[in-house]
Amino acid sequence: MKFYHLILVLLLIVSISSCKKNEVKKTEITQSEIKTEQKDGVQPFAEHIFSQYTNVRDFTMSTDKNEAYFTLQSPARELSVIMMMKKKNNIWQKPQISSFSGQYSDLEPFLSPDNLKLYFVSNRPIFKDSTNTKDMDIWYVERQTKNSIWSEPKNIGAPINTEGDEFYPSVANNGNLYYTTIIKELKSEDDIFMSKWENNTYSEPIILGEGINTKGAEYNAFIAPDESYLIFGGWRRLDGLGSGDMYISKNINGEWSTAENLGNKINSKHMEFCPFVLNETLYFTSRRSNVQQKENGFSNTEELLSEINKYDNGASRIYSVDVKNYSSQSQ
Repeated sequence: MKFYHLILVLLLIVSISSCKKNEVKKTEITQSEIKTEQKDGVQPFAEHIFSQYTNVRDFTMSTDKNEAYFTLQSPARELSVIMMMKKKNNIWQKPQISSFSGQYSDLEPFLSPDNLKLYFVSNRPIFKDSTNTKDMDIWYVERQTKNSIWSEPKNIGAPINTEGDEFYPSVANNGNLYYTTIIKELKSEDDIFMSKWENNTYSEPIILGEGINTKGAEYNAFIAPDESYLIFGGWRRLDGLGSGDMYISKNINGEWSTAENLGNKINSKHMEFCPFVLNETLYFTSRRSNVQQKENGFSNTEELLSEINKYDNGASRIYSVDVKNYSSQSQ
């Protein structure tokens, strides 16, 4: 009889153990499903890095995804420095000031498709012996290999740089340069221009067509390496969702199609700008905010600060989203 009771006890223990294992498995599956769901749509990028800053923008990354550059600014933009960070053991390390930045107002870095040139915008003097800052020009640094140090900055010169401001350089595989400027004679706001790289020099810039430019402001254009599409910022357009939205235009037989809003799965009611695409992932800057009031208010300071300091709190930060099927992102 004792032996019979012993058997029953052992069976009960095995049954309870089996139930617990099933509960663990169910919990693991649920957590996995949650993680998968969280990765869908727009996500904070390198949150452990960018959550410590309140004003970052302009992201660019090497094709091997191990080196990245961005602009770090003071809240009121008195300071603007291009930062560099590298990945080690698949984790982004602490950013450092780029070797060519830190003294003047520098912003909007862009790594060329071969990773051997980095274009940026700066108000630095053209001549080394001058202390007078200039308007915003496009500059670049270059290197022999990915592991080499960057050269001294070089002004890209005419016919691209003028007495006015030039912004947000983006370069295709063939060297063609896309950027933003204002031409007073056009009686419009910021427009996007393109200059062809021919015979080792840049040609006279041309303004992109009406499918992209309007009388309003168009800016921060990213050109696909093969020039098949252009993603750019449009300011307070009629179909806009926020103050500034991102739009896409396709190059069809040499003509730019009418730009389409990337939609409310990417754009928000706030401001999205500074696009950069690599391997079908769109990286961009956003000032979106998801800070919310509790139904009964806040009584705990830590809880209040946690809500105020969340990543998407209106601060200018970097986000990413899969754009394989960008057309499905529309409203």
